[in-house]
Amino acid sequence: MTVETIWSRLTRMVFFLVLAASAMLVGLWYLPLIDENKAMRERLFRIEVEVRREEAKAQQKRATIESLRTDPKAIERLAREQLGLAKPGETVIHFETPATNTPGIVLPDYP
Repeated sequence: MTVETIWSRLTRMVFFLVLAASAMLVGLWYLPLIDENKAMRERLFRIEVEVRREEAKAQQKRATIESLRTDPKAIERLAREQLGLAKPGETVIHFETPATNTPGIVLPDYP
């Protein structure tokens, strides 16, 4: 082997090692940005899900409002359910849900 061949191989090897080290350095430099991008995508996904849920609620409320504007039976049902109103001659009966698992007297633990 001649000296020129050795230097040529060494030059290529050093060039390859410098290129690999540069690529690793750039990768390490961008790693926090990649993690931040991933976190932002997950946050964006959660926000989009929440937006869809809120849009569905808004659509339901719009439908309820439209129903109350146009349907007299809807107004009657709302008055009966929420205000407890009744037509003349009707009797309104309210049912209470029984209280269960109410906290009572706490007894001390005995061995």
